[in-house]
Amino acid sequence: MRNSRYVMRKGPLIIYGDENNLIKRTARNLPGVDTCSVHRLNLLTLAPGGHIGRFIIWTKDAFQALNTIFGNYRRKGVEKGGYVLNRNLMTCADLSRIINSDQVQSKLRQVKRSEIAHDKNKKNPLKNRALMKRLNPFNEKRQAAEKTMQEERHKKKAAVIKDKRKSKAGKKSKKERNDRWKAVQASLADSYKKADDVLAKEEALNILGSGSEDEEEAD
Repeated sequence: MRNSRYVMRKGPLIIYGDENNLIKRTARNLPGVDTCSVHRLNLLTLAPGGHIGRFIIWTKDAFQALNTIFGNYRRKGVEKGGYVLNRNLMTCADLSRIINSDQVQSKLRQVKRSEIAHDKNKKNPLKNRALMKRLNPFNEKRQAAEKTMQEERHKKKAAVIKDKRKSKAGKKSKKERNDRWKAVQASLADSYKKADDVLAKEEALNILGSGSEDEEEAD
C-alpha cells in the first residue's frame, strides 16, 4: 500500500505501427493511456497484473502487420523466426462419442452432489410443544410447577408491597401524632410560663404591699 496515492490506474492501450510513429508522442500526456509498438508487444502491457481483458486500440497498419510477425494458419511468421499459429486438429468430430468413451470416462471424477446433512423440516423442541412432549414427557409437569411457583412469587411480592405501604402509612400517622403532641406540649409550656409570670407578679405586689404597711406602722 506504499505510495498508493501516486499510482495511476491502467487505462486503454494504443498499439501503433511504423506508419504512425507520432502516436507515442501525442498520447504520452494522456493520464492512464499507454502506447506500445506492434513489433515490441509485451505480455505485461497486454494483460497487466495477469488480468486479461484490457481495452486495446489498434491502428490499421499495426493490425495488418500481425500476419507478418506471427504468421497465420497457412504460412509461417517472418519476424518471429518461423512461428506458426497453433491449430487444433480433430480426426473425429463426434464429441458425444468422445466424451462418453471408456477412455475419457475412466479419467473423470464422480459427479459431486450436495447432500443435506439434516432434515429440512426439522423442528425446534424449544418452540414446538408436541416435539418437546415426545422428547421429554416430564415437561408438562415442569411447566405446571413453574407456573404455580410464579403465581406464588407474585402473591408474595404483592403482600410485601402491601405491608410496606401499611408501614409507611403507620409511620406517617405516628409522625402526625408526635407533631400534635409536641404542639400540645408547647402550648402547655406557654400557658405554664404565663401562669408563672402572673404568680410572680402577684407575689411581687404582695411583697411591695407588705413593705408599705410596715413603713406606715413604723411611722
